[in-house]
Amino acid sequence: MKLKGMLLTGAAMLAMANVADAMEIHPYVGLDYVYSKADYKSDRAGWDKALEDQYNSAAINLGMRPSQYFSLEGFFQQSAEAKGSKMLSEELGVNRLKSEFYAYGLDAYGYMPVGCDGWNLLGTVGLANYNFKIKDAFGSNDKNHMGYRAGLGIQYDMNEHWAMRVVGRYSYIDSKMLDNLMEATAGIRYSF
Repeated sequence: MKLKGMLLTGAAMLAMANVADAMEIHPYVGLDYVYSKADYKSDRAGWDKALEDQYNSAAINLGMRPSQYFSLEGFFQQSAEAKGSKMLSEELGVNRLKSEFYAYGLDAYGYMPVGCDGWNLLGTVGLANYNFKIKDAFGSNDKNHMGYRAGLGIQYDMNEHWAMRVVGRYSYIDSKMLDNLMEATAGIRYSF
């Protein structure tokens, strides 16, 4: 049964690639490293100071580029667990806090070719759902919130299939505990 499902999935992917090729829509996949710096909102208890505000993440992307100047890209991002300040946690009389987050959403990219062959300046806007989880010895607390994203970057198309990309992004989340994220991403793309 698994083999039959895998064969059907493979056949569907080939059919989609052929349709996309006929319509001149170029689907692609990508993998990024993401460094995030969180801007937590201050609270009276001081927990915002006991939380780590820097995260390392991986993101996978699926996109389609219907023209030379525009693409749509869905993504999923998962951070590694970050341990907060042990000293500040002890001062506040709380257990050492751990935090992590994941996000998923949709971004629109605009491309502007520049002088040298293969180089593009990028502009991006998008929406994402962010889920932050804070853990201590007594349990965990999850918070979901929708955020707006905007960024600038550069992409180098090495050949017809492979590209490298670097993007700086600001994500406005405005949840109860988190104001925004500043992010830097670096990754690769493979176009079909």
